[in-house]
Amino acid sequence: MTDRDPKETLRHYLQEAREALVWKTEGLSERDLRMPRTVTGTNLLGLVKHCTAVEIGYLGHTFGRPFPAIETEAPWALSWVDPSVPEVLEEDMWATESEPAARLVALYRRVWAHGDATIAALDLDSPGRVPWWDPTRADVTLHHVLVHVVAELQRHAGHADILREGIDGAAGVAQGRTNLWTAEEDRPAYVARLRALAERFPAG
Repeated sequence: MTDRDPKETLRHYLQEAREALVWKTEGLSERDLRMPRTVTGTNLLGLVKHCTAVEIGYLGHTFGRPFPAIETEAPWALSWVDPSVPEVLEEDMWATESEPAARLVALYRRVWAHGDATIAALDLDSPGRVPWWDPTRADVTLHHVLVHVVAELQRHAGHADILREGIDGAAGVAQGRTNLWTAEEDRPAYVARLRALAERFPAG
């Protein structure tokens, strides 16, 4: 990492988050991808859809570089990536019946390319404006936006980690790199030890 310039370093961590999020969807059925896994409705496919909207907004509209396919996409792809359209029922956090997982993932990959083109075209101090932020802080730079987007996507990749582990036990930080110290066969004993420790403390 020491030989990368600051912009490339930020893009590197952005790409890690993108790839981790998509990887967490692989091998699952449409049902599993759409099933809400928390009391607030968080689901894996919704995370992909939301991050697609995040990147279209921050690496597109903010710098006057709207994602070009929006004008030609079917209506399903319009409202939740357009900051001028009011959000309805958190529609970028879940997929409708007409939004198959493969299509959303493919769209997200196209959005990556558009975002990377924005990053390549601009300097870190290039100005932009986030139209959905408070006007007093809406003026930004590419550097500011990249830090914000990396932080947001890494947070959602962490959400995806937990959701996927709860579905089928699959865990790891990246494909081919689990970053887990405890071997899979030793995890039940490890979890039991942690549970026993926690239960020594009073509830509530």
